Order: sequence, then structure tokens, then C-alpha cells
Amino acid sequence: MLHKIQAIWQDLMQNKSDPRVANFFLMSSPFPTIIICLTYVYLVKVLLPKFMENRKPFKLQKTLIVYNFVQALFSLYLFIEAGRIGWFRHYSWRCQAVDYTNNELAVRMVIGTYLYYLSKFSEFFDTFFFVLRKKYDQVSTLHVIHHGIMPFSVWWGAKFLPGGHSSFMAFLNTFVHFVMYTYYMLAAMGPKVQKYLWWKKYLTLMQMAQFVAIFVHAFQLFFHNPCNYPIVFAYWIGGHGVFFLILFMNFYKQAYLKKDKKIKAVDVNGNSEFAITKNKKVN
Repeated sequence: MLHKIQAIWQDLMQNKSDPRVANFFLMSSPFPTIIICLTYVYLVKVLLPKFMENRKPFKLQKTLIVYNFVQALFSLYLFIEAGRIGWFRHYSWRCQAVDYTNNELAVRMVIGTYLYYLSKFSEFFDTFFFVLRKKYDQVSTLHVIHHGIMPFSVWWGAKFLPGGHSSFMAFLNTFVHFVMYTYYMLAAMGPKVQKYLWWKKYLTLMQMAQFVAIFVHAFQLFFHNPCNYPIVFAYWIGGHGVFFLILFMNFYKQAYLKKDKKIKAVDVNGNSEFAITKNKKVN
């Protein structure tokens, strides 16, 4: 039985995957990615908090500005590249098969998908910086799950389907991340800029809209799949969209709706000045 499972696994990894990524770093097996993801969780939940226990928080202002600028620029590059290769011109929004040939656009999409996969690791530094600054309230369950699971999730697409219908998720996600990292870069510049960042909650709404678009785009293949796209990946990607939408909806409710209710309750009791100040902090 064990030998049969091993033979099926080897056939899947060697014969069913895209040969164009066979020699790419971390692409031979999902297990190195799993180990890195688990190490990330251990670092941000155990090791780094222990390291910071008796230390003052690091400021890291210049580091944050540079990091978020680079992340925003990289996300914008990936978004434009995915659009120019496929989603702006050549891809069907209804159903798009993967091009497994070695023509220029197909190879560029393979490289873009792989770079998107690698970008999920660079995003770990979001959490590292939160812990080093002792912003532990930012290291929520949602945050850690979102960052910890994405490299593993994207690995399967990069390994088997680098392009085609499932790349819509990366196309949308890179645009949202461009906006998000631009926001974080501006926020790191200090109070003079922060007072203009009233649109934080709308960034969360954008992320939620992204997940709706992702699962609608994936689940449409259940009703009509003219390009014969592997339906298991529609389940995989659509399921992620639903899962993260639920998590983000709960975060939005806790972070904004409940706080807004508290603000209104304070205002009714006559403490309008406090309510206004509180509202500014929330936004």
C-alpha cells in the first residue's frame, strides 16, 4: 500500500506537473514550502515574541518605508505583467486554459506565476516587523493564517498550472497588494501623512471584494467549463476565496462595525468630543 502511494506521488510530481518549472527553486516538492510556512508560524508566535520580551520595540521607520515601497513596486510589476501577458488582452474571463508551450507569452506567465509564489515569502516580513515593533495586536489569527497558508496554496498553481484561469487570483491580488503596501508606506511616514489615511477600512472592503471576485470567477466553471480547466483547482481557489472572505468579514466586523457602535453610544451619552477623537483613531 505504501509503495502504491509513493508511486502515485512520484507520478504526480514528475509526470503530471509542468516540466518548465521542474528545476526552479523549491518546486520539486511542496514539503520545503510547508516547512518554511511552519517555521514562520513558530517565529512569529513563539521565538520572536520571546526574543522581544525584555527589549524595547524597534522603530524601523526607514526600514518600513523602503520595504513597503519595494513591495508595492513589485506587486505593481506583477499586476501589469499578468495583465499584459493575459488578462488585459489575450485571456478569456470566462474560461482560460493553461498554455504549456514554450512561446514567449506562455514562458513569461510561468515566470510571473513563480515570482508571485516567491512574493508570498517576502510578505512574511510584514509580521516580523509587527513583532519587532511589539505591535502584537496586529499579529492576529487572521493575519498569521493568511500569510502562513498562502505560499503553500500558491505552490500548487506554480507547479501544475502556471497561468490560465487560476492566475486571475494572482492578477487581482497583486493589484490589491499594490494599494495595500502603498498605504503602509504612507502610514510609516508619520503623523503628517497619517492624517490623510482615512481610507483604511475601504482597503479592507477592497480585499473582501477581491475574494468575492475570486470565488465567483472560479466557481463559474462548475456550470460551464468550455476550456476543460481542471475542476479541482476551481474548488481549491474558490474555496480559498470563501474562506478568506469569511475571515476578513469577521475582522471588518470586529475592527470597524463594533467600534462604530461604541462611538455612537458614547455620543448619545453627551461625550461628543471624546466620540470625535475616538472616531479619528478608528479611521
